[in-house]
Amino acid sequence: MQKVQMHTPLREKQRQEREALILETAERVFLEKGYHETSIDEIATRVGVAKGTIYLHFASKEDLVKAIVQRSMVAFVRDVKDAVASKLTPGEKIETLLLRIYTRFFREEIRLLYSLYSNPEMKRLAEEEHGHSAKPFINELIELVTEIIEAGKAAKEFDSSLPTPVMVSIFFCLISPRTGERLFNEYGFTPAELASHLARIYFRGISAH
Repeated sequence: MQKVQMHTPLREKQRQEREALILETAERVFLEKGYHETSIDEIATRVGVAKGTIYLHFASKEDLVKAIVQRSMVAFVRDVKDAVASKLTPGEKIETLLLRIYTRFFREEIRLLYSLYSNPEMKRLAEEEHGHSAKPFINELIELVTEIIEAGKAAKEFDSSLPTPVMVSIFFCLISPRTGERLFNEYGFTPAELASHLARIYFRGISAH
């Protein structure tokens, strides 16, 4: 029996590509000019479409911000899933995950989120978006990291006497955006260096012995 392949209709594919281009362009303009100085007209001009086309995809600048936050969370979950599905050891998965996460701090969408959070109005919008839509993502992330921790315990790679929820919680403490921003900007660590140092602290603590 021949397998039927499902193809995305051309019009829908074009719509998705245009929406992705709008988001990428909006990120760059927000970063260059800030939220309040950015206009839908400017974004439309850079994309090369009419202003009304932007509104067909996003009703307002606020909706653009929410879409950027949403896309960032989806990408984060994808990184974790890729690490879990790999054939690496549990410890290697944790370090790989830290590297992927901190590499993302150099991307425009992450820098945009930082700049938005410095604006009280945008911080409120972003937090509202996190409050409404982030919970499923956060729960999924917790489950995925828990899976890695439990596999490490089963393989006797991790200390089985430590409670898994505590180990998971500490892992998430290591990926604080504010911590990453400060270490990158003030101390010049690369993502690989930072991931390596944090993984070492996570697995071995800070004791010299």
